[in-house]
Amino acid sequence: MTGSGPAKHQTQAARNFGSMVVLWLVLLAVLGTFFLGVAVWAVCEHFLTTDVPSALRHPAKFRFLHCIFIYVITLGNIFEKIGACSLPRFLQFLHNSMRIKEDPALVVTNLRFGTIPVRLFQPKAPSPSPRRGIIFFHGGGALIGSLDMYHSLCGSLARETDSVLLAVGYRKLPDHHYSTVSHDCLNASIHFLKTLETYGVDSSRVVLCGDSSGAGAAALISQTLVGRLDLPQIRAQVLIYPLLQLINFQLPSFHQNSRIPFLSQKLLITCMFKYLLIDFSWRDAIVSGAFIPPEVWKKYRKWLSTDNLPNRFKKTSCQPVFPAPFNEAAYLESEHLLDAENSPLVRDDEIIAQLPEAFLVSCENDILRDDALLYKKRLEDRGVPVTWYHVEDGFHGSLMFFDKKLFSFPCSLKIMNAVVSYIKSIL
Repeated sequence: MTGSGPAKHQTQAARNFGSMVVLWLVLLAVLGTFFLGVAVWAVCEHFLTTDVPSALRHPAKFRFLHCIFIYVITLGNIFEKIGACSLPRFLQFLHNSMRIKEDPALVVTNLRFGTIPVRLFQPKAPSPSPRRGIIFFHGGGALIGSLDMYHSLCGSLARETDSVLLAVGYRKLPDHHYSTVSHDCLNASIHFLKTLETYGVDSSRVVLCGDSSGAGAAALISQTLVGRLDLPQIRAQVLIYPLLQLINFQLPSFHQNSRIPFLSQKLLITCMFKYLLIDFSWRDAIVSGAFIPPEVWKKYRKWLSTDNLPNRFKKTSCQPVFPAPFNEAAYLESEHLLDAENSPLVRDDEIIAQLPEAFLVSCENDILRDDALLYKKRLEDRGVPVTWYHVEDGFHGSLMFFDKKLFSFPCSLKIMNAVVSYIKSIL
């Protein structure tokens, strides 16, 4: 009888342990099934909703990367819907988990200009004279992108052009909305321009550079700094597949490339509405142009009409009436889309005429292709020198793969080399 107590306890412990093992196995099976299901969903969504450009090299690689992209976005959306974590917060977590490779040729310093995180890239080799300066704004529509994600790109630009590069880590979603990005980019730029000597930068050779929405920020800051006699003048603006207007969503490139990764119409609208705090119920009114007052379109048409595009870029099977009949309620909800702060392409002529020379990169398979073409015409019409580099096999976001080895594309290297070559040509 005395031995039955310990034996009973051992038996109960074994049962408890067995129950825990079963519970963990069930949990692992459920999680495995969940993640596998999301993966299957991502693959199905890719093949059902995505177009792959015919001119693209390595289409299988392109498809694989986009499936991974959809997988990540889908997970973020699921976590957001169940209240576990917002999509922007999930993406931030992934960005912060990225490994950063150190470059022995550079000194990299994390700084804060007030509340704005920035990262400074300086070549280690001594220079007999002040270096060229680059202020870089990353893309991502305030939803995707970070200093870590763009670390390799910024480091390569600094090293290959022998420049001091300041990457601006503007604040973004989910904690910050319109107009935090433009204010952070402007304030960081002004602070840097006032302290160029501290960083060994030649005040006559400062370049503003960015990709996607970051290129839009670079264009906006170039415009905002026009006439500032208390600051060094910007030498050039380098705009890589820029987002320059949120008004005309019926341009040919929006139809031709609306389903092409890595910026579909759906993702563009999602980023825009989240950042600008616009309810998604207004999507159709905004895409159709119904939010644009007739008198406003009368002014902006000369800059945003399809008529301003070269003939070879006008080909589209769909020629919708634009804008749609005016909807005043939609206008009241989204009138800030018409501001030059969100659409630098509609800045007044007197400002455009004073802008520094520009290097514009456009990609044939990009929903934003026509933004670059329209801005090119605006600048040239006002006498601003423009160097245009068009990539026939390029797609939105392609620059980010320039150093990804197995996951790189020929167009990625072409864009990188063209940007480096242009910046090095600035005397």
